[in-house]
Amino acid sequence: MSITDELCRKIVAIEAEAIPVQAWELANQVVLDGIAVAVAGAAELPVRILADYFREQGGNPVASMVGCGYKGTLFQAAYVNAASMHVLDYEPMSNPSTHATSPVLPGVLALAEWREYDGRELALALIKGVEMQARLRIATGKPGQYRFHTPGVVGPMGGAIAAGHLLRLDAVQTGYALGIAASRCGSLMANAGSMAKCTHLGLAAANGLEAALLAARGFTASPDVMEHRWGYAQAFLDGEIEAESLLSFGNPYRIVEARYAIKLFPCVYPTHWGIDAALQLRDRISSVDQIKEVTLTALDTPPMRRQDRPQLNSGLEGKFSHQYTVACALVDGRVGIDHFTDECLSRPDIAAMLAKVRVAYDDNREADDEAYWVKLAVQTLSGEIFTSECKYPAGHFHLPVLSLERHRTKLHECLRRTFGPVEEEEIIALAGHFDQLKNKEVKRLMELVSRRAS
Repeated sequence: MSITDELCRKIVAIEAEAIPVQAWELANQVVLDGIAVAVAGAAELPVRILADYFREQGGNPVASMVGCGYKGTLFQAAYVNAASMHVLDYEPMSNPSTHATSPVLPGVLALAEWREYDGRELALALIKGVEMQARLRIATGKPGQYRFHTPGVVGPMGGAIAAGHLLRLDAVQTGYALGIAASRCGSLMANAGSMAKCTHLGLAAANGLEAALLAARGFTASPDVMEHRWGYAQAFLDGEIEAESLLSFGNPYRIVEARYAIKLFPCVYPTHWGIDAALQLRDRISSVDQIKEVTLTALDTPPMRRQDRPQLNSGLEGKFSHQYTVACALVDGRVGIDHFTDECLSRPDIAAMLAKVRVAYDDNREADDEAYWVKLAVQTLSGEIFTSECKYPAGHFHLPVLSLERHRTKLHECLRRTFGPVEEEEIIALAGHFDQLKNKEVKRLMELVSRRAS
């Protein structure tokens, strides 16, 4: 039996009774967060362009596009909703690091409008899709070594597994779905800071869903794509794969064992350490006008170095800059969706602070794929020096699960763009109990969030 076949047999055999209670609870939080972020993201220009592009193409309108006021095909809805979920860089961060929600949840929601699935079945599909991505991330034995943007590598595989569960694919068909999805994997980090980055997730969700839909119709692919000498491992995992790690699927579930981070700032995750450290100092400094110099010392790791961007061409690019995000946190005492616009980038006070922030590196601390570390030092014109450190920013998976009350601040920021208090509470109530919904309630949720964003 091949690794691919053994894995697929194991995945197909998993029923709802095997899922621990905490996995359902955490899945609900992921759904709630992902939907709220998609509502906010739907108002962004890249998503508007994508939605209008697909609307002009036409097709069978069966699934809602969040924040657009109209429906599209299954492929189109999965693509646009995943792009909405990622465009702000605000959706949950999995462990090992990837955006596991966006490649899976949009396809699950699209199928929920097309067929009659209740929330329990949909949540189980989500859990399987998230688990697949996590197992691929750890099966290399070398987390973080991808040459690509990680969601583009593991996302289509997770999307195929989630959709395959709902379509009742058997083990052979599931293997074909993975084979089809594997040929749609990729995405380049060169596009970080551009509109194209959100399409990495759009394609991951749409391609994963389509792979399962094609397999359900009898479309075939390599039955041993994981370990084939020209297959997935060779292309994306440097030719290596730890079969034991991969085949430990669900034992235990990574969504419970490793959890995920709820991002409280809408920017790439390594910048959150600097933001958190800056916010710690904000109230200790009498006036930000008195700041002379700011030094952010970070672990000497590729993720941290990629965010060393003192010069920016757009507000969007600010999401990927230690210097800019620290400057925003120090000047305004917060970092929100409105900070990553060209208007905010051109603010004189932000520009002045940005020029004062520099990044240094410490190679004496051990780095890993789960945690970074930063130290922030602020020197004032009078010679005072204020310092702070951050190992785990708020919402991190090593900290207690974020409470709903703490989560509500983010949810409100995302939902208030389109909805009033009554509708906001209905969305939170429905999405927050996703695994308990009947199909008509899932469709009500999609009806609500598909209303055109302002």
